[in-house]
Amino acid sequence: MPQAHFVVHVSGLFRQFISAASLFQTLARNSPAARVPRLTGGRVATALLLLGLSLIVSAPAQARKKHRPPAGGRAAVVVDERLAALRDAPELSANLLQRLGRGRFVAVTGERGSRDGVTFYRVAVTRRTAGWLQSDAVVRPSRAGDDERLLRLIRGSEEFDRVSRARIFLDAFPRSPLRPAVLLLFGDTSEEAAAKLTREAQRRLDAREMEAGGAPQASYFLNFNGLDRYRRQGVVFVFDRATKQFHYDGAGWREIVRRYPQSSEAAEARKRLAGATAAAR
Repeated sequence: MPQAHFVVHVSGLFRQFISAASLFQTLARNSPAARVPRLTGGRVATALLLLGLSLIVSAPAQARKKHRPPAGGRAAVVVDERLAALRDAPELSANLLQRLGRGRFVAVTGERGSRDGVTFYRVAVTRRTAGWLQSDAVVRPSRAGDDERLLRLIRGSEEFDRVSRARIFLDAFPRSPLRPAVLLLFGDTSEEAAAKLTREAQRRLDAREMEAGGAPQASYFLNFNGLDRYRRQGVVFVFDRATKQFHYDGAGWREIVRRYPQSSEAAEARKRLAGATAAAR
């Protein structure tokens, strides 16, 4: 579960907790003793603690619901946020209801063409929110050819955008014959990102401050916040303590070799892994 969603959700739960606490205390003070048992300070504190824990424990389950498509349609996921404008009618000039971010799940319940020849999907975003979305903004795992279309978009993307869209492909199309090509792009782009992140970390992490902090130097690099968004896409970086450089851990390349050993991408993946092994010596 993304940390930002969890923090927002817990902050809302905290407000609920405070409201419930105020109500609980008011009832304890004002209710007639004959009808409401007298609560000692310890009992009130215990009751409030249990209430707070029950709300917070439910947060992950409720937050996860936001990352599944609503029921009642065919699942689709946003891959091109530039086109992901939810509208109140299947026309590019129709009123904008909201913008949907990359990776957002929707449920497709209908389809219609606009006067301009653009195909729109009728989609449900939540149980209460629905509208019309340009079909080019999403891919549907059940629709033939959408894996090819997403691969073209991945190849036309750069840096983090390429990694993010490749991650969507790998999650949405687990049995696509194009998966080895996407895994190779995912790994190569992650290794390119490692070089850029190395330069950023070396520029922003002050050697004297790290020494004064007393923690192992590698821990400062591996806690560098520039890694966070890649980690959320499933990219793991390792840190070479001798050269003070990040490198991609090679998981995507190893998957190619393990699952698709006869593919053309497997030969390239073996080269990448051999190079990474030699560099680590």
